[in-house]
Amino acid sequence: MLRDATTRAKDGALLEMASRLVKEEGFILSENKKDLDALNPGSVTKSYIDRLTLTHERIESMAQGLMQVASLRDPVGVITGTWKRPNGLVVGKMRIPLGVIGIIYEARPNVTADAAGLCVKSGNSVILRGGSDSLRSNMAIGEVLKAALESFDLPTEAVTVVPVTDRAAVLHMIKLDEYIDLIIPRGGEGLVRFVVENSTIPVLKHYKGVCHIFVDKSAEVDEAVGICVNAKVQRPGVCNAMETLLVHKDIAQGFLPKLIEEMTANGVELRGCPRTQEVDSRVKAATEDDWYEEYLDLILSVKVVDDIDDAIAHIDKYGSMHTESILTSDYANSQKFLTKVNSSTVMVNASTRFSDGFELGLGAEIGISTSKLHAFGPMGVEELTTTKFIVYGQGQVRV
Repeated sequence: MLRDATTRAKDGALLEMASRLVKEEGFILSENKKDLDALNPGSVTKSYIDRLTLTHERIESMAQGLMQVASLRDPVGVITGTWKRPNGLVVGKMRIPLGVIGIIYEARPNVTADAAGLCVKSGNSVILRGGSDSLRSNMAIGEVLKAALESFDLPTEAVTVVPVTDRAAVLHMIKLDEYIDLIIPRGGEGLVRFVVENSTIPVLKHYKGVCHIFVDKSAEVDEAVGICVNAKVQRPGVCNAMETLLVHKDIAQGFLPKLIEEMTANGVELRGCPRTQEVDSRVKAATEDDWYEEYLDLILSVKVVDDIDDAIAHIDKYGSMHTESILTSDYANSQKFLTKVNSSTVMVNASTRFSDGFELGLGAEIGISTSKLHAFGPMGVEELTTTKFIVYGQGQVRV
């Protein structure tokens, strides 16, 4: 069983997976092209197509992620702490795999490799159910990964790609609580809510990523503009892209004109509060719904706030507990923001696009949890384990 596999075998299989992904790039890209060619362009967004598309660079990134996961410490069997009781018993906690993990995801075939790699490293079996639009891509990647497992005498069924695409398969899968220990849905809010409402298995999820950046009055303007453009433009169709920008009123006149010019030059549609519109009449009026919106597109909501407390209050009301960042030169404000903002990832002077397992040194991520139980934020190998109590005695009996 995979849970009993040695670290050497697991790491060897992960490195072989990475190598085979690179070697089989042509095969994988050809299957991905079939998926893309089968799309009805009028029924999907550009961001959806972007998430579905594989490239040489993305396959290289998948391989790099697997290699980084292989380099991480194996969490299985790690003793997280011990203590001695007055009666002489030594009590400890040991990390163990969760068991069988079901991943339900849309569009992103890279999730197939990321999730499989993290599950193998943490000793878990994984059942991968991708969307119908990415079936050929997912099956191709799964075939490559299974061959790597087989070469190290690890069970190939530990990585299973579901070949069925109808929604009934999802409903059946999320009722298998006798066989599956955890469900992780990755996709649009509709998919996630469907899984949460119908699953008899515990679900780790986030509904959406309404990520904020707050530009404090002490921020360095040019640096702040660069960070904000990166957070919105670099890849707008992902959950860690900035959706709402909050700007301190004292820096608005110096910052917003430069920001608006850069965003406009990059094709971003801006929707702002009245104070933002006063700076530039090209900014459309933001509605109440805009502050809740995850656009996943080149659209940005902008609001001028009175101070850091006003910014935090806005995030508390409209945020999704995903990722927020403050741009500031004020140490006290940076610490206040880190402490007061109740999101799974909180940053200082950095783009929200770094809220990603690979970028944070986890090798890859199996998902991002905003539900706090049992993980919060990007989930790596450690978050795919739980702990059991271990007890060492010397003949003690309870009296």
